[in-house]
Amino acid sequence: MTYRFHHLHLICKDLENMIGFFTDALGAKLAERKQFGGASGAVLDLNGIDISLRVEKKDEVITGDASQTCYGYDHIGLAVEDLEKAMQELAAKGVEFPSEPVDLGDRLTVFFKGPEKITIELLEMK
Repeated sequence: MTYRFHHLHLICKDLENMIGFFTDALGAKLAERKQFGGASGAVLDLNGIDISLRVEKKDEVITGDASQTCYGYDHIGLAVEDLEKAMQELAAKGVEFPSEPVDLGDRLTVFFKGPEKITIELLEMK
């Protein structure tokens, strides 16, 4: 059996804000709006990777948020060709970087917080 990555699915409080961030800041395209188990949602295309977003389902209890480390989700890693240029473009759109990029030998990397405190890593492979 061969497995390959298909999509990422995020639950969010503010669907429109999350769509706006991924489309405006990261260049994703809104592929469709749809319901996920009765909850409003959307599917975005981030250069060939589907990102599904949805809000809370009726009678669903959501606890915590991405501001605390938990088992499961840690961060989204996005490869870029030029880390410095990507950081400049995102900073111009209001993204704040709490630290400078780190050189790990085979790549440069930097982390930032997106909407609803999701953690996103940018990577420039050498």
